[in-house]
Amino acid sequence: MENKIDKSIPRAILIDVVPPMYPKAEIADRLLEAESLVKTYGGLVVVKAMQRRGAPDYRTFIGSGKIEEIRKLAKELGATHLIINCQVKFRQIYALGEELRKDGIEVWDRIDLILKIFAKHARTTEAKLEIELASIRHMGPRIYGMGMELSRQGGGIGTSGVGETNTEIMKRHLKEKSRLLLGQISKYERVRETHRAARKRQGFQTVSIVGYTNAGKTSLLNSLTKRKEYAANELFATLDTRVGKMWLADAGKEILVSDTIGFIQDLPPELLKAFTSTLSEAVDADILIHVIDAADSKRDMKIEVVEDILARLGLENTPKIYVYNKIDIARKRFGKTEILEEFAEFDPQFVSAHKKTGLEELKSAIAKKILGIK
Repeated sequence: MENKIDKSIPRAILIDVVPPMYPKAEIADRLLEAESLVKTYGGLVVVKAMQRRGAPDYRTFIGSGKIEEIRKLAKELGATHLIINCQVKFRQIYALGEELRKDGIEVWDRIDLILKIFAKHARTTEAKLEIELASIRHMGPRIYGMGMELSRQGGGIGTSGVGETNTEIMKRHLKEKSRLLLGQISKYERVRETHRAARKRQGFQTVSIVGYTNAGKTSLLNSLTKRKEYAANELFATLDTRVGKMWLADAGKEILVSDTIGFIQDLPPELLKAFTSTLSEAVDADILIHVIDAADSKRDMKIEVVEDILARLGLENTPKIYVYNKIDIARKRFGKTEILEEFAEFDPQFVSAHKKTGLEELKSAIAKKILGIK
């Protein structure tokens, strides 16, 4: 009997477009991470493919030959989406979408996919507003066709001027909508600033947990502060700011610990800007805890990604502790001696947030940083 396709689950053809000499191993890693993003969204990848090109096709990014190939695959496998694991220009993704629309295939680029995941995971009103703003900036009018409805606040499109096209009306509406969203977001920013000022008056020092997505940041927050926040083995499980209190016996004081959104490679500036609510906690922190998945074979590359983003946020000089998490599932010889030598300035710590091992040593390391002890 033929298996029926579950039409409630998006079925995606995933394609990465890379330069001619791009290493095969890195392509495989990129596609694996992109497949994890699709799974986090709730979709299923039915085909993974790559295309080597010196430059993307001017009109459709992937070219007419690849479009025909995708059209046939989609028909055979019941695919509903084409996801390109790159950031694609608006005119290219629009043209590609028009080519495949009649085949019932929706086209997303990597940023579209990340934004859809963000929209799915956001809990607070502020995070939802920031996602909406980022979606407008990236997608423009396409936002209406991607199941990401704009909120009704601020009224309708309004009346059109003489000779004004639909595109011009939409652009004007989106510009006005962006202005309204920025106004709403700024109210939350002022509230956060008030809260931070109150903490400083009360003498609270803050530690912010940062790291590549899925490194175990929320699990570490829970273990250190005894909070019970949602932590899952998926990308971008945390979007909203979480803050907990932690007692440092060695320092004789209580401090605040905050969690942040996970970082990922090729994260464009507009998405960083979209999450000022969670990233502001990192920007204002006294110490950063950079959580690293000790069991990840690509951990060194991911350290570089995180450090690059921290530099873009102006945080390269903030005191930092490297915390190698998941040592309970890392191979026995994961390079601890080499890590201690190479990253000595970041006082590497080795923990299992899940098993709650190594936490007291980490607290002692944090206390030394708080007290300014070398």
